[in-house]
Amino acid sequence: MKQTLLQEKYPVFILELHRDEMRFDSVDAICDYFRQCIEAHRCGQFIGVFDHYAHTCSLPEGSVGEGIRAAKNVLFCFGLALPSPRVLAVRPRSIGVAETDQGFVITFMEAPMPIANAAMEDWAESLRIPKSGVDHAVTNTKTIDA
Repeated sequence: MKQTLLQEKYPVFILELHRDEMRFDSVDAICDYFRQCIEAHRCGQFIGVFDHYAHTCSLPEGSVGEGIRAAKNVLFCFGLALPSPRVLAVRPRSIGVAETDQGFVITFMEAPMPIANAAMEDWAESLRIPKSGVDHAVTNTKTIDA
């Protein structure tokens, strides 16, 4: 998992996996997995899945990057606290799931709560086929106390 700045201002986490490294073989299966993780988390609230690829392709001026086969966003909230109306600007959360010619790319923007970032990182890393053959799947649920 890499952390970088997108367009020099948005802190994002990126995980790129080849098909042979993945526990799942489709964007839909990965989105379903994330939904299970979110619903199993005591602070998680699943909102929905947005088909970004279909939306962009439906626009007359829509443009999709070369090699992108599918792209969806899993929308959810960890909203444990609502300290001010300003925090709504960074909610809800989204995990991007894209299929490319090489495999899959999982992305999400850094959350203001480090524990939320850790949960999303764990969920993403759990997509990888375990090297030991032991499956540490779905219910990797960290508690958010922030």
